[in-house]
Amino acid sequence: MDEGTTMTEDSSLIASMNATGSRLPGRHDVVGPLGDATRSVGLTGLANHLEQVRAWMQSDLMALESELDDLVQRSTADGDLARQAAAHLLTRPGKRIRPICVMIGAHVADVEVNAAVRDLAVACELVHAATLLHDDVIDEGTERRGAQAARMVYGNTASVLAGDYLLIQALERVAKAGSNELLCSLLDTISEMVAAEALQLAQRGCFEPSRETYLQVIEGKTASLFRWALCAAPRMRHGTEGAPGVDLAALSTAGTALGMAFQLVDDVLDLEGNPDTTGKDLFADLGQGKLTWPLIVASELDGSLAADVRALVDDAAAGELDTTRAAGVVERIRAAGAIDATRAFAKQQRTIALEALSALPNSRARRAIEAVVLATVERRH
Repeated sequence: MDEGTTMTEDSSLIASMNATGSRLPGRHDVVGPLGDATRSVGLTGLANHLEQVRAWMQSDLMALESELDDLVQRSTADGDLARQAAAHLLTRPGKRIRPICVMIGAHVADVEVNAAVRDLAVACELVHAATLLHDDVIDEGTERRGAQAARMVYGNTASVLAGDYLLIQALERVAKAGSNELLCSLLDTISEMVAAEALQLAQRGCFEPSRETYLQVIEGKTASLFRWALCAAPRMRHGTEGAPGVDLAALSTAGTALGMAFQLVDDVLDLEGNPDTTGKDLFADLGQGKLTWPLIVASELDGSLAADVRALVDDAAAGELDTTRAAGVVERIRAAGAIDATRAFAKQQRTIALEALSALPNSRARRAIEAVVLATVERRH
C-alpha cells in the first residue's frame, strides 16, 4: 500500500463519523495522534487512512479504554501505593499501538473482538506499562507521558511494585482466555524483554558501540511485544498454526519489523524530539550512555565521539547532565548523517513489515496494519 492509496470501502465510515461529529474523546483518541503526525509532514493521504482506521475501530478502541478505566478505578479505590502508582501511569495518554495491533490481528484472522480479545489487548498494554514503570526506576527517569514519572510521585519502591502488579494483571487476563500456548508465549516474551533489559543495563555507562548488541536489545525489549501482539488473537483461536488462510509467520515477521522501526524512531526522537510532545526527558538516552542507532552510526564515522560520550555520561552520573555539551554531541551526530541513516534504517524495517503483510489476504484489516506501520516510521512524537 503506497502513501497515495485510498481505502474506498471505508469512506462511508468517515462520512458517518463526520455527519454525527463522533470522535474518540480525550485520551480515547488513540489513533489520531499518528494521523496528526503524518499530516504535519505532508503525508495527507496516509493521515486519511489513519482516520479511516480510527473510524472502523472506534467501538473496539472505546471498549479497550473502558477496560483500562475500570482497572484504574479499582487501583485508585484500593488505596495501595503500588496500585496508585500504576494508575498514575495508565491515566496518562499513550499511543496504545500494541493493543491496537492485538485487535487488528484479530480482524486479520476473522476473530471476533470479544471480551477475550479485549483481555489480550489490555494485557499487552499492561505489560508495556509495567516495563515503563520499571525502566523509569532503572534509568532514574523524571518524566513519562508528559507528566512526572510515577517514581517521582510515589517513590521507587512503589513504582517497581506497580510494574509487578501490572504484570500479574496481564498474565491473569491471558490465562482467562483459556490458551496455555498463548500464556506460555507471553511468558516467553516477558522473559525476552527482561533479558534484553539486563543486557542494556550491562552496557550502561561504558558506551561501547555495537550494532549486534543494539539489535539484540531492541528485538528483545521492544519488537518481541509487537510480535506477540499481532499474533495473539490468531493463536488464541487457532493455536500455533494460526487461522486458516492467515500466515502466522508473516504476522510475526511484520510485528518484529514494526517494533524495530518503532524503537529506531524513538532513538531519533530522544535526540531531536520536543519533550512537550514526546513526554520524555530530552537527551535521556544520551545522558545514560545507552546504545542507540544514531549514536552507534555516528561513532563509527566520528572517531572521537565515543570517548566524548563516555565523558558526558561520567559527568552526568556525578551530577546533572550538561545539556549544552549534550546538544553539541547531537549536532555531531546530525553532521555525521546518523539521524538520517536511522530514519532510513527504520524505513527498511517498514519495507520488511509491508512485504511480510503482502502474504496475507487483502482486507481492510491488513490495510489497517499497513497504515500503522507507515505512520509509525513517519511519527514525530
